[in-house]
Amino acid sequence: MRLTFIRISAAALLGPIVAVTPASAAPTARICAQGRDCAVVAFSPGVIATSEPSGLAPLRASALPGFRRVFVDDFRSNYLSNQWSLFAGEPGGDPGAQWSPSHVRVSGGVLTLNAWRDAGYGGRWVTGGLCACQHPQTYGAFFVRARLSGPGATFVGLLWPTMGWPPEVDFTETYGPTSHSMATVHFGSRNAQRHSEVRVDMTRWHTWGVIWTPRSITFTLDGVEWGRVSSRSAIPRVPMTLHLQQQTWCALNYACPSTPESVEIDWVETFRRL
Repeated sequence: MRLTFIRISAAALLGPIVAVTPASAAPTARICAQGRDCAVVAFSPGVIATSEPSGLAPLRASALPGFRRVFVDDFRSNYLSNQWSLFAGEPGGDPGAQWSPSHVRVSGGVLTLNAWRDAGYGGRWVTGGLCACQHPQTYGAFFVRARLSGPGATFVGLLWPTMGWPPEVDFTETYGPTSHSMATVHFGSRNAQRHSEVRVDMTRWHTWGVIWTPRSITFTLDGVEWGRVSSRSAIPRVPMTLHLQQQTWCALNYACPSTPESVEIDWVETFRRL
């Protein structure tokens, strides 16, 4: 298993707060072809399946017109597949924080990222993170079904460039609380940012998604659009990979746990634009 160390930046809590009414499980979508983007009205947040820990299985391969599914992991085995790379070391710009591969586990069909005070690191708060770094792509759709056990360390689902920084696309980022999440697009040499924020109970299962095309970046929650960036200058045009990470920011006085906390992930699915 290859160990990976990356730099992640923090963003300010800015932008409008919106409420989202989840879509039904009906697999419908409206995404225009011929290079034109239409607003996502509603599509499936997953397929109803009582055997799944979250109650929903991954989206069908044909869920998104104009896209084809290229990667899916339902974490059915009690080990992590070699499609993932684990994080180790101190996150850049976050003194005192620590990632360890031992804080990433798979059991019972669920991937967990776990924050606890680790005696092996002098009693410091240690968290888990990983990336599908073997699957870079330019444009596509990425979906993660996840929930938090409680407040504490931040959870981030993001797209990270294969070379250089910015860009960065955070499609769900909690900053510690469980009452809301935020999406941020980082771009430009001076790290310009576009933010959206949504009120949501992060302790319940949700399907978080980002649909990235040459014309827009659309953020979805349970099959409903809740944020969009359409500025051409903000849209990445380089290969990026999916990262899932838990992180403390105790040195900056936020996202600092008081008790052990976990991020549970039922499945991950990615689509490539045709």
